[in-house]
Amino acid sequence: MPVDPPADDPRAALAEAARLLAAGRSREAAPRLEKALAADPASGAAWRMLGDIRLVAGDVAGAERAYDRMLWAVVPEAQLRAAALDLAEGRLAAARDALRAVLQRQPANLAAAHLMGEVLAREGDLAAAEPLLAQVVAAAPSLHLARLAHALALQRLGKPSEALAALAPLLAREPRHQRARLLQAALATELGDYAAAAEATAAVLADIPDQPHGWLTHGHGLRTLGRTGEAVAAWRRALALDPACAEAWWSLANLKAWRFSEADLAAMEALAAAPELPPERRSLVDFARAKAHEDAGRPADAFAAYARANAAQRALRAYDADRTTALVRRAQALLTPAFFAERAGWGEPAADPIFIVGLPRSGSTLVEQILASHPAVEATRELPDVQQMADWIAGQAPAGYPDALAALPAAAVRRLGRDYLARTRPQRRLGRPRFIDKAPWNWTHVGLIRLMLPNARIVDVRRHPLATCVSAFRQHFAGGFDFAFDLADLGRYYADYAALMAHHDAVLPGHVHRVIYEDLVADTEAEVRRLLAYLGLPFDAATLRFFETERPVATPSSEQVRQPIYADALDQWRQYEPWLGPLKDALGTVTDDWRGRPSPLAGEGNYGSYP
Repeated sequence: MPVDPPADDPRAALAEAARLLAAGRSREAAPRLEKALAADPASGAAWRMLGDIRLVAGDVAGAERAYDRMLWAVVPEAQLRAAALDLAEGRLAAARDALRAVLQRQPANLAAAHLMGEVLAREGDLAAAEPLLAQVVAAAPSLHLARLAHALALQRLGKPSEALAALAPLLAREPRHQRARLLQAALATELGDYAAAAEATAAVLADIPDQPHGWLTHGHGLRTLGRTGEAVAAWRRALALDPACAEAWWSLANLKAWRFSEADLAAMEALAAAPELPPERRSLVDFARAKAHEDAGRPADAFAAYARANAAQRALRAYDADRTTALVRRAQALLTPAFFAERAGWGEPAADPIFIVGLPRSGSTLVEQILASHPAVEATRELPDVQQMADWIAGQAPAGYPDALAALPAAAVRRLGRDYLARTRPQRRLGRPRFIDKAPWNWTHVGLIRLMLPNARIVDVRRHPLATCVSAFRQHFAGGFDFAFDLADLGRYYADYAALMAHHDAVLPGHVHRVIYEDLVADTEAEVRRLLAYLGLPFDAATLRFFETERPVATPSSEQVRQPIYADALDQWRQYEPWLGPLKDALGTVTDDWRGRPSPLAGEGNYGSYP
C-alpha cells in the first residue's frame, strides 16, 4: 500500500501522485495531486495531471479549471501572471484589459497574444480568437498550449477537419497528450470517423484505466461501430469500477437485444432506491430496470418504472408543447403555393442531399441503412446544420422563424443552400454522389429545405402513432427530444408533425415521399423500389441485404438495423395500452388517419420541379 507523503512535502506528494498515475491508479493519484497543489499551487505539472484525470472522469468543468491553473503556472513572464490568474478565475474583462495594454506596448509578445486568444474564446468572440491563435501558432509552431487552444477554437467554430489538422503536430510530438487525444476523439466523432475516435479513447484508457466514465464513453463508440461484445465489456468494466454507474446500466439496457440477469435487476432495484442518488442518474436506472421488467413479461412493473423515469426527465427538461404548435400554425400560414411560386428557382439546384425526417423510433434508421447500402448513397448522421440555419434566420426579422423566411432575398436563399453543402462536405467521406441527413426534427424545416435546396429529396418515415410514441416513451434521449418524456406531449408532438406534413402534401404534391414502416416490414422489396424510384436511383439488390452493410450507426436502433427485418416489435406497444389514455387523448383523430397522403408510385403523380 502507498504511504501518504508528509503534508508539508508537496514535491513528495507530487512524485507519489505521478507514480500512481503512471501505474494506472488515477483515482488514488487525484487526492494526492490536490494535496500537493494546496501546498504549492504553482506546479504546472500537477495541474495538468489533475486536469487529465478530471477530463477522463467526465468532469469537464473541473478539468478546465485545472488546465487554466496550469496555464497560469507556466506563463513565462511576470507581467502576464496577473492576467493569467484573472483568466483562470473568470475575471475575463480584467484579463482582456491587462493583455491589451501589454500588446499595445509589445505587439510581438506571443505569450500575451496566446492569453488574449484564450480570453476572447471564453467570451465567445471566436471570430477574433481563432485568427489570433493561428498567428501565434504560425510564429511559434512549438507553442503547443496555443496550438491546443487554436484547435479548440476551430472545433467551436464548427471546423472539425481544420481542428484535427491543427492538432496533428502536437500529437506527433507528444502522442500521449491526454487532452489532445480526447479532443482528437471528439473531432473524429464529429466527422463520423468512429473508428479513429475509438482508437483514441482506447489509447487514453491504456494510460488511465480506472475511470468509469472513460469506459462508458469508449463503450458508446464501440457500439456505434457494431462491436457490441466489446461495448458490453467496456460498460461492465465501468460497473466493476463503480456499481452505481447509472449510465452504464442504461447503456446495457439500450442494447435492445440485451437481457439482464436477476442479479442485475436486484442491483438496479437497490440503486434506484438509494436516497442519495441524484434524479438524473435515478432516471437512467429506472429506464434500465423497466427494460428488465419488460423482458421478464411484467408490463405493469415496466410501465411504472418507465413512468417514473420519464417524470424525472420531464422535471429536469421542461418542454413547451404550445411553442411547437404555434410554429406549425405559422408555417401553415406562410408556406402557401403562392409563396413557393414566387420563389421558384431561387435555391441551390444541387440534388445531393436526401433528408430523412419524422419522429424518433419511427423506423428512420432502418430506411437510412437501406439507402446507405446503395452504391450511390452515403449515410452521414443526424446533422445539425439545417436547425442552425433556421436559428440564424430567426434573428433576421422581428417575427422570428419561420416568418423571417419571407424577408430573405433570392441571393441569401441560394447562399444558404450552398453553405449547407459546404458545411456538410466534411461528413461525406466516401465520395458518393448522394448523401443522407437523418436529423428527424427537420420535419419542421421542410419549407426551408424546399427553398434553399429545391431538388433535394425528402423522405418522411412514419409508423403507427401509438407504436411510435410508446417506443419513444421507453427510450432515454440524452438531448434534443424533450417532448418524449410525457405521454400527452408525445401525442401533441406527433399530431403537430402529422398536420404540418399534411400541409406540405397539399402545397407541394409529391415533394415529400412517405415510407410507412409497417408497409416496409410487410413488403420490403416493393417499398424499397418505390423509394429508389422517387430518389431517381436504379434498384440495387444490396439494399435488400442492408443488414450486411458495415458502417457506424449511432442511434438506438443500431443493433436492429444489423439484422434482417422482423415484425416482432410492430405491436409491442399493446402491452401498455391500459395506461395510454393521456397519449390517445392528445393524438385525437390522428390515430384514425395517420398514414397521410400516400406517395405516388414510380411514374405516377407529380414530383414537382425535379429534373
